[in-house]
Amino acid sequence: MLIFADSYYLWLLLLVPLIPLVYAVLRRMRRRRIRKIGDERLVLQLMPSWSGAKGWWRIVLFSLAFGFFVLGLARPQIGAKLSQRKTKGSEIMICLDVSNSMLAQDYSPDRLSRAKLAISRLVDKLQDDRIGLIVFAGSSFVQLPITTDYVSAKMFLNSIDTESVPVQGTAIGNAILTAARGFSTQSEKSRAIIVITDGENHEDDPVDAARQASELGIKVYTIGVGSLRGQPIPKNGDLMKDQEGNIVVTRLDETSLQQVAAAGNGAYVHAGNEEFGLNPIIEDLRKLEDEEFDSVVFEEYDEQFMYCFAVALALFVLEMLIGERRAKKRLFD
Repeated sequence: MLIFADSYYLWLLLLVPLIPLVYAVLRRMRRRRIRKIGDERLVLQLMPSWSGAKGWWRIVLFSLAFGFFVLGLARPQIGAKLSQRKTKGSEIMICLDVSNSMLAQDYSPDRLSRAKLAISRLVDKLQDDRIGLIVFAGSSFVQLPITTDYVSAKMFLNSIDTESVPVQGTAIGNAILTAARGFSTQSEKSRAIIVITDGENHEDDPVDAARQASELGIKVYTIGVGSLRGQPIPKNGDLMKDQEGNIVVTRLDETSLQQVAAAGNGAYVHAGNEEFGLNPIIEDLRKLEDEEFDSVVFEEYDEQFMYCFAVALALFVLEMLIGERRAKKRLFD
C-alpha cells in the first residue's frame, strides 16, 4: 500500500504540464521577434549551433525532474503489512453517560464535553493497554469494541453526544453488564470498568451488576460528574422543565456511585474541573498484573522519498549536460 505522508505537496504536480506549455509560448514569442529582424531561415543560418530539439529535450527532462522532486516532498511510504505481536497491559472499558443530565453546565463547557476531554487525554497516555467504549442512557451499546487502535478511539469519542442513545434515562447496571461482556477472551486478570455518570440511576440495580462483574474478576470504578447542590439542564436555548413546568435540576448521587464502586471492588472519585478523576484510577490499575495479548497490527511504513529525490537529481544533472547547442562532430560519419 502506497501513501503520502505530506500529500498537500502533490498540488505542485499541477505545475508539471504547465512548464512545457510556458516554454512553447516563449518559443513562439521568440520566433515572432526573429521575424521582426528579418527572414527566419536566414537568422537561423546565422546560429548554426543552436538546436531547437535539444531545447525540448531539456524542458521535458526538467519537467520530469520537478515532478519526481514534488513526489519526494510528499514523502511516499510503503507498508501496511499485517503482523502479529505480543503486548502487555490492561483492558479498560469506559462507560460514558450520555443522558440529557450530562448537558448540565457545572463543568466547562458541560459535563459531557468535560468527560470526553478527560477520556481523550487518557487515551493519549495509553501504550499497550486496550480500551473500549460503552455509551448509555436508558439503554447501552458498544460504541467502540476493545482495541489498541487509539486513533479510532478518539474518532469514535468525538462523535458522541446526547443523541447517541435514543432512549433517555440512566441505566448504569445495564451499562456495566454490557461492558463486562465486551472484554476479550484473552483477558482474565487485569480488567476494569470505569463508569462516568452523575449517578442518577432510574432504570435498574447497578450495585448488583457491579457485584456480578466483580465475581468475574473485573474491577468497577465510578467517577461522579456534577455538583451536590444541583444544576439545571439546558435545552434548546432554555432550561429543561417537567410536565408541571418546573425547572428540572440534576444532582450528583454520590451515595449510589460509592455503593457501586464498593460492590465492584473498585473506587469512587468525584470529578473535578482540574483533575477529572481518571488519572488516580489508572495509577491504581497500573498496580495490577499486566496480561499478555496477541495483537494484529500494521507494520511501520517505509519511507521512499529518497528514491524520488535521487531520480530528480539524476534528471536535473542530465538536463544540464544536454545544453542547447548541436554537437560539433558526429560519432559516425
